Amino acid sequence: MSAVEKQDLQTFFQEKLEKAKVHFERALDCKHTEFDNLYPYMNEQPQFFWYKRYVAWSELLTVVKLAEELQLEWKEGFSVNQITFIEGRVLQGKVLDQWHPEEKEVPQLEE
Repeated sequence: MSAVEKQDLQTFFQEKLEKAKVHFERALDCKHTEFDNLYPYMNEQPQFFWYKRYVAWSELLTVVKLAEELQLEWKEGFSVNQITFIEGRVLQGKVLDQWHPEEKEVPQLEE
């Protein structure tokens, strides 16, 4: 693969990563996403919001996995915590609670 082709591919994946990140963050914040348009009748169901987050998380992990397989940089644009969560690959409460970088952990006071 030439340097130009790799740069074009890197740009393509950066755009896809940004889109997947925004999609996940919108789902995390219970904002409207494309997924809502697919299942408008499900908006009233409480489990829909968890499923919506799971779908957005899966999309993000898929784009990251493809970037890794193509040996492309994907970490730019993510905080250290977000990179750790993505590399852990499991959507758990900690990811939901601590995804946004501005939500810093409170340091533990020594006794």
